[in-house]
Amino acid sequence: MVQKHRASHLHYDLRLEADGVLKSWAVPKGPSLDPAVKRLAMAVEDHPVDYATFEGVIPEGEYGGGTVMVWDHGKYRPEDTEDVSGALRKGELKFTLNGKKLKGSWVLVRTGHRQWLLIKHRDRYASKKDVTLAAPKSVLTGRVLQEIAADEGGNVEKAATGDPSRGSRRR
Repeated sequence: MVQKHRASHLHYDLRLEADGVLKSWAVPKGPSLDPAVKRLAMAVEDHPVDYATFEGVIPEGEYGGGTVMVWDHGKYRPEDTEDVSGALRKGELKFTLNGKKLKGSWVLVRTGHRQWLLIKHRDRYASKKDVTLAAPKSVLTGRVLQEIAADEGGNVEKAATGDPSRGSRRR
């Protein structure tokens, strides 16, 4: 699953279930469907599996304080291994996503201690389309970040900076 998270900075959290937890990476610019684009993915702490459906507001002052949406949700299947944790320890995990927005083959490659690259493989789902702009809404509720913040008592102005604006650049 992927959560769109407007905390101190806007980012997307890639979460893959393995060993009873959600292995997690913060992807500052969000996933790209273009195989030529390599996205930085910073490994963060594992999260509980029940966090996969969390959408709402983390109070300011708490770790990760800000607005969170479930941007994509679905199943994943590791490729070439059944040992996800072992592949991650070795520094490379190939996997197939079958989400609502992200589909097809991907790879996570470690480049440093916590630094990874998230790369889309060339397949029928590859595209130059910016999926983060084309599909900005929650797959659970159909809301954008600003609406989630408004409904859940969060910082609406801050959350709105994570929503695509009409006619202007987001990043």
